[in-house]
Amino acid sequence: MKIGVISDTHDNAIKIKSAVDLFNKEKVDFVVHCGDYVAPFSLVSFASLNCDWVGVFGNCDGERVGLKRKSENRIQEPPLILNFDNKEMIVVHDIRDYKGEKTDIVLFGHTHNVEVRRGDNALFVNPGEAAGWLTGESTVAIIDIDTLKVDIKDI
Repeated sequence: MKIGVISDTHDNAIKIKSAVDLFNKEKVDFVVHCGDYVAPFSLVSFASLNCDWVGVFGNCDGERVGLKRKSENRIQEPPLILNFDNKEMIVVHDIRDYKGEKTDIVLFGHTHNVEVRRGDNALFVNPGEAAGWLTGESTVAIIDIDTLKVDIKDI
């Protein structure tokens, strides 16, 4: 099973569409957004995904009611706990909201920097920023749940 991971889209509709196109091309089974959509209009391309998706709110998501409505309640307050193929994931926006619980995978964003590392308790994955506004790089991650292999992809 392949999970697409995206974060910090910050209203960049062009990059969001590129990410959705990539996730569809790679035939991911599910997508997780680690926060900072910003405005509800930024969710339009998510309707084109060939799979379901969920996400958490980030610190720049001011229109939470609109985002919740537009996402059909797919966006929730962190932490969000997901289970796929006997693997548990904890999703937060800011890694400081992760309390060190034992889990298989921790997904986060906020820093706008790609990070993939193995800790004592989990595999930690920050896909970097999709928007590209801060770093000039637009990236997402694809995780193979069976092998825990992580591919960082440019969009």
